[in-house]
Amino acid sequence: MWKFLLPFAAFVALVVLFAFGLNPNRDIRALPSPLIGKAAPIFTLTDVLDPARQVGNGAMKGQVYVFNVWGTWCVGCRQEHQTLLAISQQHVVPILGLDWKDDRDKASQWLTALGNPYQAVAFDSEGRTAIDWGVYGAPETFLVDAHGQVIFKYISPLTLEVWEKEFLPRIEAARRNGA
Repeated sequence: MWKFLLPFAAFVALVVLFAFGLNPNRDIRALPSPLIGKAAPIFTLTDVLDPARQVGNGAMKGQVYVFNVWGTWCVGCRQEHQTLLAISQQHVVPILGLDWKDDRDKASQWLTALGNPYQAVAFDSEGRTAIDWGVYGAPETFLVDAHGQVIFKYISPLTLEVWEKEFLPRIEAARRNGA
């Protein structure tokens, strides 16, 4: 009896798993971040454009800021780059970049050729800082309040529509709440 019941139960479990996992209405950007509501990991790394200069988010204390993880190898990062440039021109919040598992020279060339939307760009060649932030892949964009808490995470290339619908209201709320 058990030799028939156990395989049947495993089959039913797989069907349920696939039904939820392959749901076309599932939002891939809705992956929860364990950092939401918690302190943003503090880091200090070298700057992409000036390796002698230290870059970190400790200098952002007291400010609401955007933290964008990217790499020159990332197709989605290229897709969102013009959006980041447009957002930086709005001067709503500073954007701090993290160049993740990349080549410093390629990243420097990228920023020189395509424009630099970042207040500063940290170079994370080994990916340790990205791991601390719980990064799954690039691009990922975080919103951090003035108390240093992560209040939002967006996975996928950023668009102006997402910026206006998801980020701007949260930025305003963070400022109203004294955060």
